[in-house]
This record gives sequence, C-alpha cells and structure tokens, in this order.
Amino acid sequence: MTEWQHVSTAAQLAAAIHECAPAIHVDTVICGMPMLTLPPGTRLRGGTIEFGAKGVRLTQGNTLEDVTIRTPEHETAILNDTTVTTLGTLTLRRVRTSGQVLLLARDAVRSGHVHVEDLTVEAADLRGRTDSPHGFGVDTLQGAFTLWNQQPDPGTEITAELLDISAGSATHPVRGSGIFLGGHADQDAAVPGGTTRVTTLRTGQIHTDGGIRPGTPDLISGAVFLSFGAVVDEVLNTGTITTHGANDMALDNWGRARSWTATATITTYGPSGIGFVNFGDLDRLDVRAPITTHGTGARGFNFYDGTLRHASFDSIATTGDGAIGIQVSRDLPQLDVRGDLTTSGGTGTSLVRGEQVQLQATALSIKQGGRIGRVTVGGRIATSGDDLTTVTVDGELDAIRAGGGIRATGRCADAVHTRGEGTELADVVLTAADGRAMVCDLGRGRS
Repeated sequence: MTEWQHVSTAAQLAAAIHECAPAIHVDTVICGMPMLTLPPGTRLRGGTIEFGAKGVRLTQGNTLEDVTIRTPEHETAILNDTTVTTLGTLTLRRVRTSGQVLLLARDAVRSGHVHVEDLTVEAADLRGRTDSPHGFGVDTLQGAFTLWNQQPDPGTEITAELLDISAGSATHPVRGSGIFLGGHADQDAAVPGGTTRVTTLRTGQIHTDGGIRPGTPDLISGAVFLSFGAVVDEVLNTGTITTHGANDMALDNWGRARSWTATATITTYGPSGIGFVNFGDLDRLDVRAPITTHGTGARGFNFYDGTLRHASFDSIATTGDGAIGIQVSRDLPQLDVRGDLTTSGGTGTSLVRGEQVQLQATALSIKQGGRIGRVTVGGRIATSGDDLTTVTVDGELDAIRAGGGIRATGRCADAVHTRGEGTELADVVLTAADGRAMVCDLGRGRS
C-alpha cells in the first residue's frame, strides 16, 4: 500500500521532490513554485500548484492525478524530460491545467506510453511556438494537448490511450490548436520517421481560436488535428467541437485513422473554417450531429487528399460567400447525409492548399479527378444564393439519391452542372427557381 507524503508549502514540496519521495499529496494551494522535475516513478496528486513559468516536468513512469497545475497561458504546464531514453508509462488522471501539456519524443527519448483519463486544459496560448508541421501549403499551430514523436528514426514509437481530453471554453477558447498528435514526417518525406500510435482518442468539449489574421494563406489551427506520423485506431468526439477564428479547422486529418466518430455538434465561426478536412488515410467517418459553419469561404467537409472509404453525416449547413457544403477531390466510394445539405452565400475568398482563391458557394462539389460512387441524402441538397450551382460534378458521380431533391432558390442559380458521364439523376427532383435544372457539358472539366 502506497504511503503518501503530505505537503502544504512550496518548501515542503521541494523537499519531497529532493528526497525522491515516491508518492506526494498536495493538501492545499501552493504558489510561487519554480519548475519542478519529478524523479522516475514518483506520483503526485491533490491540490493546486501555481508556477510563474514552466510547471511540472515528467521523467519516467510518473503519475499525476486529481491535481490542478497553473502556469501563464503561453507556458507549458506539463512537459517531459527529453534526456531519458524511455518515458515508461506517463499517466495523467483527472488533471486540470492552465498552460499547455506538451509531451515530446526527441533527443534521447525513443519509446514510451502515455495514458490520459480526464484531462482539461482550461487555457493555453500556442501562437509563439516555432515547431509546427508543414504540409499542403500551410503550417499548423501546436495544441493545448500535444503528443509528438519528433524522432527521425522510423523504429521509434510512442504509444498512447487518450480518454476524455477537453480544452478551452466558449468564453475563453484555446489560442492555437486543441489536440495535436503527430510523428516525424512531412508531406514530401521519402521515408517516414517515428510514429505516435494511439488506440483510442476520446475528446470532450473543445473550443479554439487560433488568432490567425483573416486572409493569411499559410497558417491554420485544428481543434482536433492528426498530423503526419499519427496512427489512431479510433477517434471519438463526444463533446462539442467549436472553432472561433479564421483558418480554424474543427477536425483535421493528415495522419492515419481506422475510424472517426463524432456524436456532438461541430461548429466553426470565421473565414475559411472547415468542419472536417481529410488529407490522410481514414477508413470510416461518421458524424452523428450537425456540422454548421459561419464565415466567408467556410466549408462543411473537404476530402482533398489521402484515402476514405465511407463518410456519413447527420447534416451540413454552411453560411457565407464562397462557402461549400461538401467538396471531394479523391475517390470516395460512399457518401451519406441523413438530413439536409445546404449552403447560402455567393462568391467569396477561401483558403485552399495554402492559397486564397475565389470560390462559389456550392452544396456538393466533385472536383476534376474526384469521384463519388454513391451519394445518399435523406433531406434536400440546396443553395439559396444568387448566380450559384447547387451540385457541380467536374469529376465522376456514379449514383445520387436526395429525398428532398436538389434545389437552387436564388436568382440565376442552377441546380446541377455536370459533364454528364456516368451520372444517374433520373430519380432526383431538380428545381431551379430562376435558372436551369440541369446543365450538361461533355467538354467541361475544371481543376
């Protein structure tokens, strides 16, 4: 049975650390601490510890539980010693922080396991971090919780089980990304490096605002972001996901995931926000709550690169000039929307692969080179802006069903533009209030 050493002052806590006490219980609020490093195997629990700069540094086999750690928002509340060769198992259980949780495999660290149960990062500001992955024309801000294997050796692996991580609040969103998982790789790497392999990532509520200046072409953030080298069996978003700024992605995959399920609402506010964007490899995506975006160039779902077998959504509604409901640039065998797929707005500027470009608001867009095998929409596919096209098929669409039809209600707006190759629309009601129901151009095809 563990015998806990109780401390209630900064001096007592420092002494317990110096004596390598195996189990330390903080009884109260301790202020004015310098950064402390836990010896290997030491457990720390209870109370609140406030730091003027960095907070608690973990080494090997440490456990933090039922403790609150507060640092300035731009600092790291929990970090790890990178001079050890292995992390052992680092455990965070019922921990709250102000300041980033940053766990890295670099320098000497080549292995380890991270186990998280109920972590809340109340506030963090990641805008000053210089390390960031680069791909598809943009850099990505680090997260309030960041687990990153930076070792170039592909034989290095960090494993993790990450349960119930929350970040920010509606009144105080995280300044940067929310959850960031990554390995050592980049878009052009011939040989990938070390990986971060996660069995389950389960998230609670996440609120972010990257603080990115509108119109910036080469910087994004993600409320939940899987970077290159992140391999996750199962992602579960059980709390609401909300982004509040420009270029803020709600859910963004550059890595590999077997399944990704969201059961709470996904909302973005701000220009060029996206509900879910996929550049990596994902087998099954199932969003069981509405995706709603607000802002110029904001989009509900983008499948730009990588692989995806089946995507399904509750409903998607985008609002703003240049806003797109769903856009597909790769092969997607099956797409389902249980409710409505709607877009309002006109033409506006949106961030696409590191460039600010002009886009028309469109409910469903299949780009040249993209293909959808089967689309099933239980409700309507609709746009309400002027001079728009509700469904644009520059790639391939094998079959589509829409229980509420395809509608364009704006002035000079068309329901469907298609090249007409292999697209079956016979069972879909097409309506254009002040335009054409169908425009078929066999010679058309745009990038």
